[in-house]
Amino acid sequence: MLDAIGADDIEDLFDIPDAVRFDGAFGIEGASEQAVTQRLQRTLGRNSDSTEFLGRGHYSHYIPSVVDHLSLRSEFITSYTQYQPEVSQGFLQVLFEFQSLVTELTGMDVANCSMYDAATALGEAATLADRVREASGSVILVPDYLRAERRAVLDNYTDGSDLSVREFPTEDGMVHPETLRQSLDEDVLLVYLENPTPEGIIEEHLIEVGSIVDEVESLLCIGSDLVALSLLQNPGTVGADIVVGNAGILGLPAAYGMGIGIFACRDDFLRQIPGRLVGASRDSAGDRTYTLTLQTREQHIRRERATSNICSNQAWVALRTAIHAMYLGPDGLTALADRCTRLPAQVASELDQIEGVSAPATQAYHFREFKAEVEKDASEVVSELASEGFVVHELNEQTIQICVTETNEHRIDDFVEAVREVME
Repeated sequence: MLDAIGADDIEDLFDIPDAVRFDGAFGIEGASEQAVTQRLQRTLGRNSDSTEFLGRGHYSHYIPSVVDHLSLRSEFITSYTQYQPEVSQGFLQVLFEFQSLVTELTGMDVANCSMYDAATALGEAATLADRVREASGSVILVPDYLRAERRAVLDNYTDGSDLSVREFPTEDGMVHPETLRQSLDEDVLLVYLENPTPEGIIEEHLIEVGSIVDEVESLLCIGSDLVALSLLQNPGTVGADIVVGNAGILGLPAAYGMGIGIFACRDDFLRQIPGRLVGASRDSAGDRTYTLTLQTREQHIRRERATSNICSNQAWVALRTAIHAMYLGPDGLTALADRCTRLPAQVASELDQIEGVSAPATQAYHFREFKAEVEKDASEVVSELASEGFVVHELNEQTIQICVTETNEHRIDDFVEAVREVME
């Protein structure tokens, strides 16, 4: 091979400056694969093993082995968009099924095949509302519980345009219809809220909220996630025009990144939806086929006329999410969501019996997570729990937030006992 490419030595293939090139002996003895694996396992065994009860937008759900097995097939391993439908039918069908899953759970007419994450999906919802606006409003109205990172992305999307972001107050951690009504005026273009909220509270007034927003002819955008949507009120039935959120809770570990957002909307906005759409059609032989359709993205038309300038997509992540959801099926997905309501209620009830703990801090129905007020300094509680092998989130000086799913269910009794000891 060296002769074929005209090289005299393997070193000719590398151009590493002498100043930074290591030219000594590595001092590492050769070892078999088994010996290397055992050494790595011993090293990993020195790490502390903690059980996390964190949440706050990133949730741990058990990932069936079938997700890795199928998604790691060589046919699916690509970071590129499926521009050639004639050689991408399998992947395009998976993305079509992902879109179908999202539309069914959100109650919307159409969904794209992924966004980067929930934050960018919210930003794109604001720009879509700007493009389809029927009124003169330019204000994006958001609740005061909106996470800082999502607010930062939304501010970035609206900066430099005539859009502005304004907060409205919530009561007891949720949106109350009359409070929202007082915050609405002719300047409001889009109202955004989340169900469940960042504190795990299930919104109880969505139907009234939908009616109030419709009265002033503003658009309503609801943020959620695929597991919650399988059990909670369908956004489409309460008057939502756009639904955004997080899908990566299915098929992805909570490991520092790699998320996926969902974006769905009414059919009226079909030609303004950001991201990519996979459509079903027929080929010359009459067989069902799949292809990218309505490609109003920046690669295909002039930048200033594109609906979105997000270039890449999360296709492979959408594949993993679709596999996980289809493996669970409708009944399995609903059963998972049901556990996400029962387990927090169980843990909150047990913690509330501990002197110095009030849980949940807000009297409402919760999904996955809840707040607990503690009489001790919250930072001390968090630190002492960490030393016992449990990780929770500190909200403020007297409040912690706790997330419970099926992945930490087996440690509930130990966790409650640890809190009891810390509070003594």
